[in-house]
Amino acid sequence: MHKQASAIAAAVAALLASTPASAGVVISQIYGGNGNAFASDYVELFNNGRSAVDLSGWSVQYASATGTGSFAGNGVTPLAGTLQPGRWYLVQLKSTSGNVLPTPDAIGNSELSASNGKVALLDTATGLACNGGSTACSAEQQAHFVDLVGYGSANFYKGSGAAPAASSSSALLRKAGGCTDSGNNASDFVTGTPAPRNSATAAVPCSGSGGNDGGTVAFRRIYEIQGSGDQSPLVGQTVTTSGVVTKLTNNGFFLQDASGDGNPATSDGIFVFTSSAPTVSAGQLVQLTGKVAEFAAGSGSVTQLTTPSAITLLGSGSITPLPITLPVAGGLERYEGMLVTLAGPLTVDQNYFQARYGQLTLSAGGRLETPTNRYRPGAQAQALAADNAARRIVLEDGSSAQNVNPTPFTGPTGALRAGDLIGSITGVIDYGLSTSTSGAGAPSDYRILPLDKSALRYTTANPRPAAPALGGNVKVASFNVLNYFTTFTNGATASGQTGQGCSQGGTVSASNCRGADSLAEFQRQRAKIVEALAALDADVVGLMEIQNNGAVAVQNLVDALNQRVGSGVYAAVPEPAAGTGSDAIKVAMIYKPSRLTRIGAPASDTAAVNSRPPLAQTFAPANGERFTVVVNHLKSKSSCPAAGDANAPGNVDSGDGQGCWNALRVSQADQLRRFVAQLQTASGSNDVLLVGDFNAYAQEDPVYQLTGSGYVDEVGRFDGFGYSYVFDGAAGRLDQALSTGTLSPKVAGAAHWHINADESLAQDYNLEFKQPACASCAPDPYAQTPYRSSDHDPVLVGLNLVKTITASPTSSSVTGTPGDDVIVSGAGRRTLTGGGGRDTFVFSAGFAGGATITDFTPGDDRISFAELLRSLRVPSTDPIGQGYLGCSASGADALLTIDPDAAGPAAARPMVLVKGRSCAELLKASNFLF
Repeated sequence: MHKQASAIAAAVAALLASTPASAGVVISQIYGGNGNAFASDYVELFNNGRSAVDLSGWSVQYASATGTGSFAGNGVTPLAGTLQPGRWYLVQLKSTSGNVLPTPDAIGNSELSASNGKVALLDTATGLACNGGSTACSAEQQAHFVDLVGYGSANFYKGSGAAPAASSSSALLRKAGGCTDSGNNASDFVTGTPAPRNSATAAVPCSGSGGNDGGTVAFRRIYEIQGSGDQSPLVGQTVTTSGVVTKLTNNGFFLQDASGDGNPATSDGIFVFTSSAPTVSAGQLVQLTGKVAEFAAGSGSVTQLTTPSAITLLGSGSITPLPITLPVAGGLERYEGMLVTLAGPLTVDQNYFQARYGQLTLSAGGRLETPTNRYRPGAQAQALAADNAARRIVLEDGSSAQNVNPTPFTGPTGALRAGDLIGSITGVIDYGLSTSTSGAGAPSDYRILPLDKSALRYTTANPRPAAPALGGNVKVASFNVLNYFTTFTNGATASGQTGQGCSQGGTVSASNCRGADSLAEFQRQRAKIVEALAALDADVVGLMEIQNNGAVAVQNLVDALNQRVGSGVYAAVPEPAAGTGSDAIKVAMIYKPSRLTRIGAPASDTAAVNSRPPLAQTFAPANGERFTVVVNHLKSKSSCPAAGDANAPGNVDSGDGQGCWNALRVSQADQLRRFVAQLQTASGSNDVLLVGDFNAYAQEDPVYQLTGSGYVDEVGRFDGFGYSYVFDGAAGRLDQALSTGTLSPKVAGAAHWHINADESLAQDYNLEFKQPACASCAPDPYAQTPYRSSDHDPVLVGLNLVKTITASPTSSSVTGTPGDDVIVSGAGRRTLTGGGGRDTFVFSAGFAGGATITDFTPGDDRISFAELLRSLRVPSTDPIGQGYLGCSASGADALLTIDPDAAGPAAARPMVLVKGRSCAELLKASNFLF
């Protein structure tokens, strides 16, 4: 702003402010987000005086916050009619599509900014050729101002400063329902949920200005205070009310009207904020005086009475809980503050804040799934998001204290998991923050505060599982280990050094370290991760969130793991020659050298788009069947770019459920496809498995781009509701396993092991907020188990990497590899040797007997007679038990026979001689495939 224009604007603002605020017509509400909460912009007027006011010849005019346009240039909306005391007047402005306003009293076409602007109420219908900023308003022009509201970054306003900035989903609201008018925009307005009122709205006169005789405090029933909207119509007013105390908290109590009004749109209950322990008791009928307020709770607010006084005991009473079932048509606002019985069973969806804040996220009708885990971003995903919101509620312990002892809602096992069930709950409906985040955009939700926590009934519907049992002969796992750092936030290291730091973008500082705070915490962290890895027992493990300090952190983990499972069982894949990027964390890979051989050198893709380069390694089991594993960690959804940043296009949160940085993740997925093509050429094998934390749910663009390019979503193939992570109460999978089309037929199974996402945060390695570090906190529930070893569940994939060897028609013998083979005998008489590994000997149609197996190992190897028996029309699924498959001793060997008519007259046919085995150890169903 030019200095001269600023001085003029300040002078005019001072002149407007110098006129004492008096009762009359004022601007009481401004909303500029047409097409969002409502289809139209609007300005609401209110008569806070004692007398009716004729609006004929008046107008509402608008100018931008700091632009050069005038009030006249943005359209003039003329007014008409008479506005009675305590009544509102609604001026509808620019319209698009969406929720329609109540019937407007005047209609114009000015388009308001949602966040910054200037609205003038004038006693003339002539447009003013000024804007109060770059073009100052003359004394003659300013004489026409009845009211002025500058908001956000406006350079023209009443009083000491502009009103706060609103948004496309919030409105500017004059305090006390329009009654507050100190002549200062900065202090007279707050932002809140748009709630337009017109001249048909019931009158609410202002106390001391014509509404109440001599400023006498009016008696209002609780349902009058609550009203039928999201906010009280009496905000800012001091009222007297009465009701039955239903529930105490540590800083207030809930009060409910003894009889109610029978109107389902208005709540009969309210919270009374005392700021300290209340002196009333549940069941008392009391009367009190308090000020009506809307307590901001993230994206919403809750009606309450503050500064209560003259609390008088009238007697006793009781309230019968109202039965309700989620979802509630129209939402839970109508039950805010009321005593209800919420029908169960209710599923535990999230326990992240259980120990710290005494909260569980629950839902009716089954577990909540992240919408973009099930559907592509769009209408179906948005519908599921709305359904999730309607079915969700937070179980709250009712205390503002943190880390209470004992931890609430732990259930009969002491370790309530997401997926477990809670029965019907009798308690009070409240509204508040559902995370530790605060501020206008913080997540908030309806909550239920149980009358008696001990009355809750729990069902263990999701017990702690053992590691998935998958088929195949090679197992590959992927595990985000949540910041495994051997350099701690206190500057110490696992090897005993002090004063150290972690590298981030070339800068080394202890503030860059993200994992354990101390050696004690690190040892607890490592112990849990080792238990998880030992139980997974995978041949290859892709790791995410390993400290990017060369081989130090990953080797530390390998050493600890080998102490647990045996010396030399695991080894780390070496650092790739191209490097691992400059982020503080990287991906890594470990494997079992006794089970797999590395083929070629490891590779990483350090393309600029990859802040954490993917890591690839080709392996082969003993039979030589090559495959490549690529470990990935795509850009996270957090730390969104500012709207003006160069990275903003496509990367800001568009509201479609994919979060921030979606365009970057799509670019990383596209680069990954190019990287894989290079790997396939280098390895000579098209069999590639992509694993890792993609930071994208199953149906989001990055995963969709890969599956659309021919990759197979293996978790989705085997599990319709695969999940590895819980966020905002909804479960979905960020951790993926995608195979190339050539590898997919060899995938025997894929599953997440649910050891982390369903567990309470209290189970993790951290020492803060637990005894003994915090004497008033609950005891430390830590145990050296896999459970809550991280925040992501690992994924496990089973591969059938067997080598098929078919005998040639002229061969007299066939020998397998040292690994797992399928040896197809053919029709001739020949000697078969499996070699090492687990082998399957296949005898097909046309085989007439005479084969010898030299090295059959019961329990490891198998003989397949399936096709042969079908060709002989043997009907049984139990050939051994029904006599179709027999065995007789032949010296130190066993001779397998097939009798097509079992007990019939035909003789059994000698088929296969198995060297060095007895019939007792051989003739078992587990040794055969039928």
